Parts: sequence; C-alpha cells; structure tokens
Amino acid sequence: MANLELIINIIIIALLIPTIVYAYRLNNSLKILRQNQNSLAQLVNALNEATFKAENSIPKLKSVTEHSSEGLKEVVDSAKELKDDLLFINERADNLADRLENVISSGRNIKTSPEISSKPEPAEKDVSSRSEAELELLKALRSIK
Repeated sequence: MANLELIINIIIIALLIPTIVYAYRLNNSLKILRQNQNSLAQLVNALNEATFKAENSIPKLKSVTEHSSEGLKEVVDSAKELKDDLLFINERADNLADRLENVISSGRNIKTSPEISSKPEPAEKDVSSRSEAELELLKALRSIK
C-alpha cells in the first residue's frame, strides 16, 4: 500500500508541475492584459470625447453650410440674370452690326453707281476708302460673332 500511495503522489506531483507552469504563464498574460486594459480604457475615453465633439460640431456645420449655400444661390441667380442680359445685348449687337454693315455697303453702292461716277472704282480702292475706324469696328463686330 505504501508503494501505491507513493506512485499516486508521484503522479500527482508530475501533473502539478505542468499545472504550476501553466498557471504562471496565465498569470503573466493576465498582468499584461491588466496593463493594456488601462491603455484601452484611455483609448475608449479619447474616442468618446472625439465622438462627442463631432456630434456637437454637426449642427454648427449644418448652419454654416446652409448660410453659405444661400449666399451662393443668390450669386448664381444673379449670374444667370447677367448671362441672359449679356446674351440679349450680344444678339442686339450682332443685329446692329449686320444693319451697319448693310448700310455701309449700300452707301458705297450709291457712291459708286454709274449715274454719279463715269467709271467704276476698283474693289481694292473700295476697301482702302473705308476709314480705319470703320475697319476696326467691322473687325470688332466680326470677332464678337
């Protein structure tokens, strides 16, 4: 019987040694987890603060956005009106330029008609007879088109 108790005690000791080693490693892991738990808690607190600040900033951002969009809408509406006005003015200027060109060419036709003049003037002279102001005006009107 003494031998049986000795064998059982040796088996228990043999099983307790790995259990003690495992418990020691587990204790070290738990220490590391506890140390990191404080860091994790700080990280969670920082995240909560950042979330709180972001939530508080959203209404302010909305009001600023609405205010800016109203101002921008006014500018866009004004620009659309100005665009329409400019298109109208440009169309009128084109019409006036065409009418002016027709009047100028009909005036030249009257000037060079055979009844008034005995011999027709060459076309080259017709172009050179235009004043510089007329030529500049025609160039400007053509460049607008």
